[in-house]
Amino acid sequence: MVMTLPEWFYPGPAGGWTADMLDHLPADAPRHVELIDGSLIMMSPQTAFHMYAVRLFEKHLNPPGDLAVVREMTVTLGLRQRPEPDVLLVRRSAIGDETTSYKPEDVHLVVEVASAESLERDRTTKPIKYSNAGIKHFWRVEKEHGLPVVYTFELEPTVKAYVPTGIHRKRLQTDIGFAVDIDLQMEWPPRSDQ
Repeated sequence: MVMTLPEWFYPGPAGGWTADMLDHLPADAPRHVELIDGSLIMMSPQTAFHMYAVRLFEKHLNPPGDLAVVREMTVTLGLRQRPEPDVLLVRRSAIGDETTSYKPEDVHLVVEVASAESLERDRTTKPIKYSNAGIKHFWRVEKEHGLPVVYTFELEPTVKAYVPTGIHRKRLQTDIGFAVDIDLQMEWPPRSDQ
């Protein structure tokens, strides 16, 4: 199958795409697009695992009142960097009616639910970009035996690099400035009362 790209996509603007251009893509652009190193990345169709994992963190992260859980919003890390994490914890004061992207200083945690097509970006590219931007916490979620396994990281500020803080199976218990305790043993698909 050959996919034809829309006329606006190729060859793209002279000098490459910039973060501010994402807010002005044509109406026929895909709903979820992120910018990595000046290149537009189109998101693949979501799997059921991905959707339920995102929903799990969206529902069960219970941050203090100054933070809020948001999903599938971009973070502007620089002129040519605007990734779209699956789940974020952001300062409540940074949320406005017209907000389309967050600044790294307003982001407390990013969660990436890895898929086959995003695994390399989620394991290597994005953590480096998030840590360079100073985002304090990063979690990567992968599927193992049908259940989520969560790799947690915290920023070591003097070197601006993430250090691992745990690999969580069955239950995610950690502290990221507040206690987190999430049962990872979800039923697939989860019951509506979960």
